[in-house]
Amino acid sequence: MGPEKSASNSKALGNRGEALAEAYLKDKGFRVLSRNYRTKIGEIDLILSRENLLVFVEVKSRKSTSYGKGFEAVNLKKQQTLRRVAEQYLAYEKQRLKPNMSMRFDVVDVFVHGEQAKFHHIENAF
Repeated sequence: MGPEKSASNSKALGNRGEALAEAYLKDKGFRVLSRNYRTKIGEIDLILSRENLLVFVEVKSRKSTSYGKGFEAVNLKKQQTLRRVAEQYLAYEKQRLKPNMSMRFDVVDVFVHGEQAKFHHIENAF
């Protein structure tokens, strides 16, 4: 398998994992404010709210654990990037948000096996 095929497979898996994570979190009562929020600094996969809580979510999708669990890829550098992107989001969207919202960063690890998916939701991951 060439690098192009591998990259497109990874992107497809990532997109599927994000869609599955979004549905999973909606079932938990979250409302989607933004998908794939991009800035020059980086991207946040999902930004959600529930009551007075704002959640920035990094989704990691895997078909196997050969390369480790997905959440293990959210290292310190990735955490710092996510924080900086979240700061930009807050600066640009503050008028739309409720005042004094609590905030947290979650990681949702999606393990996809055929048509089945298992979720490992780490609340307040960092």
